[in-house]
Amino acid sequence: MATTTAQHVDSTLDDNCIAEKKRLALSYLTEAWEEAASAGVDVEILAHAAMFRAFADLVETYGEEAVAGLAHTLPDRIRAFEFSLSRVVQ
Repeated sequence: MATTTAQHVDSTLDDNCIAEKKRLALSYLTEAWEEAASAGVDVEILAHAAMFRAFADLVETYGEEAVAGLAHTLPDRIRAFEFSLSRVVQ
């Protein structure tokens, strides 16, 4: 039972570490995004370039089939507001 508790604590610490790394990564990306936008790069172009870079890195790491599977889940996740930074609820 102690092992289960220790594993849970380790898992929680890992989850917290991953969440913090994700927040930091988003902060860096937001800063770069704002810098490019203020330099006159259209947000649509930024978005396409960011998606291309993200998918290219994922394909290099996990392969085309795995990334295609991830991409297949995107419509439902988008509709569930998973990628909405701010959402107005009416």
